[in-house]
Amino acid sequence: MDQQARARAGADGVVELRVHGVSATGPDDLLDRPHVQQVAGDRRGGFYRLRPEHHDGGEAAGVTLEAYRWKNLPAGTAVRTLSMVILLPFMLINLAIWMRPAGSGADPLIKALCRLLALTVTGMYVLSIVGIALDVIAWKCMSSPDCLAGRSWLSWLGDRPAGLRLAVLALAPVAAISLVWAISARPALPFQTSRAADQPNPVSRRLTAVGRWDREPLVGRLRSIHVAAAFTTLDLSLLGARAAENMSVGVVALAAAAGLVLITCVALLCAPPLTAQTDLRLDRAASVLRTATLGLTVLVEGYILTSAASWPERNGLPGHNLTVVGLFIGQVVLLAVLGAVLFLHRDRRPDAAPLLGFGALATSVAAISLVVVFAAELLYRAADILNRGAPTAEALTTSPPRSCIWIIIGFSLAVLATLAVAGVVSLTSRPGRNRAAASIVARDFPDAPVDARPRLRQVRRTIARARFTERLVLLAVLYAVLAGLGMTTVALGLVRTPPDELIQRYVGLPASLVNFGVGVGSYLIAAIFAGLIIGGIFAYRTPGFRRYVGVLWDLGTFWPRAAHPFAPPCYAERAVPELTHRITHLVDSGKTVVLTGHSHGSVLLAATVLQLPPRVTSRVALLTHGSPLRRLYARLFPAYVNDDVIHEIAGRVGWRWVNLWRDTDPIGGRVFPPYRPDETPTAVVQKAPVDRRLRDPSGVIAPSSDIFPPPIKGHAPCESDEAFEEAVRDLGDRLGATDQT
Repeated sequence: MDQQARARAGADGVVELRVHGVSATGPDDLLDRPHVQQVAGDRRGGFYRLRPEHHDGGEAAGVTLEAYRWKNLPAGTAVRTLSMVILLPFMLINLAIWMRPAGSGADPLIKALCRLLALTVTGMYVLSIVGIALDVIAWKCMSSPDCLAGRSWLSWLGDRPAGLRLAVLALAPVAAISLVWAISARPALPFQTSRAADQPNPVSRRLTAVGRWDREPLVGRLRSIHVAAAFTTLDLSLLGARAAENMSVGVVALAAAAGLVLITCVALLCAPPLTAQTDLRLDRAASVLRTATLGLTVLVEGYILTSAASWPERNGLPGHNLTVVGLFIGQVVLLAVLGAVLFLHRDRRPDAAPLLGFGALATSVAAISLVVVFAAELLYRAADILNRGAPTAEALTTSPPRSCIWIIIGFSLAVLATLAVAGVVSLTSRPGRNRAAASIVARDFPDAPVDARPRLRQVRRTIARARFTERLVLLAVLYAVLAGLGMTTVALGLVRTPPDELIQRYVGLPASLVNFGVGVGSYLIAAIFAGLIIGGIFAYRTPGFRRYVGVLWDLGTFWPRAAHPFAPPCYAERAVPELTHRITHLVDSGKTVVLTGHSHGSVLLAATVLQLPPRVTSRVALLTHGSPLRRLYARLFPAYVNDDVIHEIAGRVGWRWVNLWRDTDPIGGRVFPPYRPDETPTAVVQKAPVDRRLRDPSGVIAPSSDIFPPPIKGHAPCESDEAFEEAVRDLGDRLGATDQT
């Protein structure tokens, strides 16, 4: 066989399958070749190879290059990207259930608490629309001639009975509920597939739980329960307004029915059979509950519309302020219980990371604070527009609820306090980070010339900044505590005294300064809201936005919907089965496969390896670079990514695993911790070839062929590095040795 034939045989035998991270652009960049074609998949996600007439070295190295592009799975159209603003709180509260600690005996209780908190987020979402449509517009503005003056789009309802106004404006919350219902009902998978007969059974507390394609029953049940609870929240808001003046038999009967629906929703969420893969009776019960609630909503709307008795048109929608405060107090109680359970079942090992497992609490608080703050901002802005810009104290007819102003005050204080603490932490930790960075630079560049000092300082600063990542988890938990304390001020909304007068009386700050602070806080929230919209538009069109905004979206949509059905669909439910099917096909075709994944792509490959059958993993090797498996995922999701899971991944591929990492990378890092003195020689030998540190940059002075020194690559992919090609060759040789044995 001549040399060309041997190269052809090698290319046909080994496939390097590349999976990109969040910052990838296209398959041609991923393969580093200009001429590619799709060989499997569709426009949202698929596999690409070099065109047959343009191998350009793809076979000269004895390896066939193939790329899996999943970039459009979590992105989709511009409409779906814009939904980031609406669905972000739902996505965050859904993440909480995946962040619970490992090995906890209170798993059922933690899951139930997370699902109940998710239900309260749905309730707060509905109450925010109710506050704008029914309280500010239908109740306050339409009963004020000054507010209706010059507004023909509102004045046609102004002289109508209150029941008619409420029934018509109640269509706005109905539309808001229908919107998230329709978005969540989109199927996560465009195809049907089945689990291979020899595929390992997934373990629910391992990374194997991600990428399973049998979660639709759970999502369907959760969707029915949340839709029922959402419409019931609207029903109770309408009935509460009616009951304030006329507690009739009809109001009592309808309110009792609505209360029974809410109790049923809570009972179903806490029931262990909720997560059963196949339970037709539970599916039917959830569907019947949703249908019955829709019928109840029609009855409530009809009752409100036909009510002829007088309505108390004063002081805002009756019961709304009390309902918002009551729901928030319920959220605080649930958060306190969740925090206590997490504290009692925390990881008590001496070497455990601080606050490991408390991500569930921090994320829950972040989700609740977002939905509460966004609701308060929308109410505040709507009232400001209807007031025609007059100060709130002078425009009592359409002033926002007092709880809304207290929420803005509490959130602003929490954000400012967190930023202040972050600044202090950054300053106090800087000397230690600088010393560590200086030690690394001195080891990597011991003979650097004098004129390289500016470049050395730049490298030291980059490494020091990259080492700040470990403190972000602590700051997130701190924000959760401060936000939880700050939002308790919403209870002051029950006090009749306005916030500015109350603060002036007991704190001493002038009322004008308080009102100014509320305005600044409102604009701060509006800026965050606008930033999310801009980020949603450009996250998947501009690499810079995608690197910072897209990473949050891709992280959130990686995990299946297990707590909140209105969260965005999980793209791993398609990506992992698709990768599993493709790798199995390649191995069954006689190939050996080297899987290479950058950043979040390494997490997708880790979940895929855990789902491959043994006959496939025996012909697979793994190369990860810039991987956040240990540095981020093991901290945020300790129940699903931990030492046992990482060792299992390595064992599945026969320890044919290389992980490339850089000290300048703020996201990626080691997948195994540094060796301990008490480790056995066997364990050290096994882990030694896995983690390979790359010096970054490769040099600090310009080579003779250039005027600029080598760039600092940080979290950039490693495909163009010589170490990457060497690792691929090494893994290919080890796969070949396995075949010969």
